[in-house]
Amino acid sequence: MSVSLPNGSTIHIASGTGSAINVTAISNVAQAVCTAAGHGLVNGDFVILTSGWSRLTDKVFRVAGSTTNTFELEGADTSDVNIYPAGGGIGSVKKVTGWTQLQQVLQTQSQGGEQQFATFQFLEGDREVRIPTTKSGGGLTINVADDPTLPGYILASKANDDRVERAVRVTTAKGSKILYLSYITIDKTPSMDVNAVMACQATLSHLNEPVRYAA
Repeated sequence: MSVSLPNGSTIHIASGTGSAINVTAISNVAQAVCTAAGHGLVNGDFVILTSGWSRLTDKVFRVAGSTTNTFELEGADTSDVNIYPAGGGIGSVKKVTGWTQLQQVLQTQSQGGEQQFATFQFLEGDREVRIPTTKSGGGLTINVADDPTLPGYILASKANDDRVERAVRVTTAKGSKILYLSYITIDKTPSMDVNAVMACQATLSHLNEPVRYAA
């Protein structure tokens, strides 16, 4: 058991991606193996995955076990063929080629992700039954001290305008990583409260659940 403080954490936005690399197969094993001829990826690279498997697609993974024509998606357990039907995961990956820090973060707040339920009762029953269905869309609100000259602000503004999804990496003070693929928007009008730091509000709207690594 352990507890952590967020102090010292950093947030980075992907500043570029490589060309799409075709993935011709993804295995059904405890750590998914992708087949992609001459992919050129090395261990430690971060990739954005597009896959036929809805629970795997639109996520950011770290590359492990790289060989000439295969690589692993670290932490991606695709062994359950009921969730990941054999042969259905093919797609592509794009390598994240650079990261830009979103500086001067004052506060973050997660939103959404609440479990939704189908609730029903049989005529002959004496109580309702609740079955989990989907989860509401998730996101993160980030208050950033206003400085439109900073590279992170400039990149967030570009993402706001072009509406292209981007990889986002949160690194905690202990070195653990949380990875999202998100649409990024920013309110370019700063708050102006007396005796308070002027701040702009950025939002991340996640396309899927985050991928987490302990280190």
